[in-house]
Amino acid sequence: MRVVTRDASRLADRAWVERAEVVEGDATSRSTLAEALADVDVAYYLLHSMDSDGGFVERDRELARTFGRAAFEAEVGRIVYLSGLHPQEGPLSDHLASRVEVGDLLMASGVPTAVLQAAVILGSGSASFEMLRHLTSRLPVMVTPKWLENRIQPIAVRDVLHYLVGAADLPPEVNRTLDVGGPEVLTYREMITRFARVAGMFPRTIVTVPVLTPRLASRWVGVVTPVPTGLAQPLVESLLHEVVCQEHDVDELVGPPPGGPLGYDRAVTDALAGDDADPRPEPGTVDPARVTAADPPWAGGGGGS
Repeated sequence: MRVVTRDASRLADRAWVERAEVVEGDATSRSTLAEALADVDVAYYLLHSMDSDGGFVERDRELARTFGRAAFEAEVGRIVYLSGLHPQEGPLSDHLASRVEVGDLLMASGVPTAVLQAAVILGSGSASFEMLRHLTSRLPVMVTPKWLENRIQPIAVRDVLHYLVGAADLPPEVNRTLDVGGPEVLTYREMITRFARVAGMFPRTIVTVPVLTPRLASRWVGVVTPVPTGLAQPLVESLLHEVVCQEHDVDELVGPPPGGPLGYDRAVTDALAGDDADPRPEPGTVDPARVTAADPPWAGGGGGS
């Protein structure tokens, strides 16, 4: 196993680091990528540029082009990329449009590519999950945009990992997008309501209004939650869309998770189970939904009543 990081010291405490070859460098560098991709059979592309600086669309476009060329030149056997579910018609938010563009660029690279498209991933450290967690925990009464009634098909992080691992063994003729989702389609309002119930909180009161724009909503989220605004704004803007699986071919090509995909309540329960862990455990030693030492400092916790 080989990993690329801009700062190798950040991996020094990971339990798995002795079993991996660490390449330090920037993924925009052709020389770094040439070193990282040499003799690689399967490359996982898990990069994105969303931050408070803006301009992530252009940065992600160039990253994907550079990575695709380097993977083709290194004769990589397959790329696996985790993207976002999106509607098939109509304009998309910058975030989702960029996810689609990155997938298209990788699939056009000449390297067989599996683009797994997921909506909200239920697990500690997922920015969309942490946004949901903190909104629910900190606001027993909230005024929300009307698009909280849009439908979403969330998926447990355990099941995302199952599909990511399985995609490595896809035959070379598979070069396409694959929708991945859990067994339930919910509105964001329903996700908040059920999160509160699973977490043992009092029922949440949610009032929708038609005038709260995505920009205003993202600033509100930035104040209420510890999720960085550079992540919150594009995620909030993406809630304007209904994100539901259009096909389920991944279960034929990869196979479903053992025992079937986890339902929403079970996935949330697993994610909340380790919130009080101190110190945070190493990834790989606990259920993948739980907060670990590798998650950002704003993941986990939240309290509420």
